[in-house]
Amino acid sequence: MHSPGTLEQARLDRAGGPAELTVGALDATERRRRLRGAGLAIRSGLFAFRLRSDLPQVAQAIDRLYADYPCLADTDFCDFALDVVRPGGLRQWLRPQVVARYDGEPVFEPLPAGHAFPLMEWALNYCVTTHAFEHLSLHAAVVERGGRAVILPAPPGSGKSTLCAALVHRGWRLLSDELTLVALADGRVSPVVRPVSLKNRSIEIISAFAPESEFCDPTHDTLKGTVAHMRAPAAHVHRMHEPALPAWVVFPRWEADAPATLSERPRPDTVLELGRNSFNLSVLGRAGFETLTALVNRCGCYDFRYGLLDDAMRVFDQLAAG
Repeated sequence: MHSPGTLEQARLDRAGGPAELTVGALDATERRRRLRGAGLAIRSGLFAFRLRSDLPQVAQAIDRLYADYPCLADTDFCDFALDVVRPGGLRQWLRPQVVARYDGEPVFEPLPAGHAFPLMEWALNYCVTTHAFEHLSLHAAVVERGGRAVILPAPPGSGKSTLCAALVHRGWRLLSDELTLVALADGRVSPVVRPVSLKNRSIEIISAFAPESEFCDPTHDTLKGTVAHMRAPAAHVHRMHEPALPAWVVFPRWEADAPATLSERPRPDTVLELGRNSFNLSVLGRAGFETLTALVNRCGCYDFRYGLLDDAMRVFDQLAAG
């Protein structure tokens, strides 16, 4: 049996192995054949996903957002197999729905058919958070510069994903928008590089702030409002096998017209709040708590308020320089 350290290293070696065929190198006919057949196998950081779907919106979003990702062969091992399909029966014709199945079992309740791609992304997050037990898994964005990572935990509506997307277009490397995976073996943060999920006004804000950013078509009327996913820059995808050392934990909060302000926060409060933002701390027990406290002890811990992204970028530049 592998220890957490050896399993982590084996996955890193696999992710950083010889150059692989990319999703975009396949022609559209072959991508759809795989999606509808044995599955389109995509590597994202430590994990490989085998995706199956006959829904055109899923195929179109993969074309636009996953073209730079390594594509595995039909016979290669994958950590997770996910089907995003229409349920059978009358639901195919009357108020059509879509369901996500992991290893054949439904992950969430069925959603309207037009929500297929966001559902796929949410289900992929579910797969990782419920099975990555060699890591402490936090609900937080994480970006890196100069080998040092800043973890951005926050509840919905705090501006976490907007800030993460802006930083990605101002010199910070994307490790993840939703999941911070801290290795139990050595405390490093393992990348899970996938598209950045933005909601409602954040889509327009990032489109204006970074005109070079690319999005899939927005999905309206989800439980989170309007959702669109931003493509991860190709250079960041190519480095998705490179972990980073955590250096800062910053709790962001967007407030209209607020000046960008970084203020220190107590470490005990940071431990408690990160614990609330963890998906698997209770499962990991002592190993998870020791990883969490070691993380906080090695990091600068801050609260961050901001109203304008340009001001926020200057504060984070100063943080990285200091």
